[in-house]
Amino acid sequence: MVLAERERRPPTLRPSEPPTDPPSDLHTPPANLGAMERSTQQTVLIAVTATGFLTAVSTSGVNVALEQIASDLGLSAVSISWVTLSYILATGALLMPMARVADFRGRVLVYNLGLAGFALFTLASALATNAAVLILTRALQGVSAAFLFSTTVAMVTLAYPPETRGRALGLQVAGVYLGITLGPVVGGIITENLGWRGLFVLVGALSIVNLVLPLRRLRGLEWREPKTAPFDVRGSFAWVCALSALIIGFSYLPTMAGYALIGAGLVGLAGFVCLEIRAADPILNINLLRHNRVFASANAASFINYSATTAMAFLVSLYLLYNRGLGAQTAGFVLVAGPFVQAAVSPLAGRLADRVEARFVASTGMALCAVGLFAFTFLTETTPYWYVIVVLCVLGLGFGLFSSPIIHTVMGSVDRRYVGVAAATSSTMRVTGQSFSLGIAALVLAVVVGRHEIGPADHVHLLSSVRITFLIFAVLCVIGVLASLVGPGRRHAKPREEG
Repeated sequence: MVLAERERRPPTLRPSEPPTDPPSDLHTPPANLGAMERSTQQTVLIAVTATGFLTAVSTSGVNVALEQIASDLGLSAVSISWVTLSYILATGALLMPMARVADFRGRVLVYNLGLAGFALFTLASALATNAAVLILTRALQGVSAAFLFSTTVAMVTLAYPPETRGRALGLQVAGVYLGITLGPVVGGIITENLGWRGLFVLVGALSIVNLVLPLRRLRGLEWREPKTAPFDVRGSFAWVCALSALIIGFSYLPTMAGYALIGAGLVGLAGFVCLEIRAADPILNINLLRHNRVFASANAASFINYSATTAMAFLVSLYLLYNRGLGAQTAGFVLVAGPFVQAAVSPLAGRLADRVEARFVASTGMALCAVGLFAFTFLTETTPYWYVIVVLCVLGLGFGLFSSPIIHTVMGSVDRRYVGVAAATSSTMRVTGQSFSLGIAALVLAVVVGRHEIGPADHVHLLSSVRITFLIFAVLCVIGVLASLVGPGRRHAKPREEG
């Protein structure tokens, strides 16, 4: 690891760190961590936590504005899903390539570029005049988010020593959940009073503030790895094309074009794996997945969890807006319950992961998610609102117990020199799972409701699609419980040296 300090700022990191890493795991603190100023650590954590908050507000706030967006721009049921899916797909497709760029170009640099792009394209979304422009600007938002998500976890992991890392990661995740909590409320209030465009203006403006404030404090700090081989262009291209074909194919099922795209995506993924095995500097270290079962299983659990839970807010929003006839503001107040519990539980779960085996905490959270998702399969047009709120709280508790401990498990299972790859792989599993979750929801909507604009006659079919999708997600979570339990435990075995 190379740590660069500009001359204008007194050094806060030891310049004498050896050029090569010792064969130690993440639980042995590298030399620079003890020398890093506490204020610098806090600035890193505050900056990335604020970023997670704003990206979450952007995503969750849009959910309660979907009905107004659909009415204003004339969107069909499937097109509505693409307002969210385009953002997540672009993020997932570019996360791993951007992580490798950040490794040798500098993580702070890539983070700042991503935040600037996120602010720009969020503001551009407010100016969209039709569905195509909005989906495009949302996709460009997702590209910028890939810059951010490929660096934030690695920055926190490298800034904090092992004994406090779980707490720091828990606070970072709590920032995301706070954004998810306030997003529906803020989005609902702004949508009803200023229109849906006002939401994008607010998030874009706050992103500019978040970019400017920490720039001076972090401008002398940088983490980068020595470049040992050319950038993996072929592997990056194969991954982007394969994932895009898979997710787009889901939204076109059950047409022949959908099946053809999914087939092409699967072939592309197989080709991607072959390329990565032979690549000198792969964007995905296949050996980590092949030889480190804790790393592989924890990432699989993360993928399954996000595949089963991401579309929950989208589906419940549609249920409240269409089947129950609530306004955006009222729907936002109902949706706030689950994320509020997530935000409250996440820091506690992070601290708990510092003391006990994180996989047990994560698997408990996954089991609670399965219970909550199954409970939503019983939704009707007269279901009491207290039932919806209680189930949202159960899901919030489950997801709060799962998220930061599973990140702790992933990051603690690899050697320190793989921290960038591990963080990118974890983020990719999360975002790819989010893409598949919304892809599954879009597929069920297309089959049950159709590809036309939702009218009163479609409300009964919309409710059926919501219940079917939640049943699929509940089954996925049951499988995820088993994946998240795979050991050995963090305290009882030394992580394998991957190569």
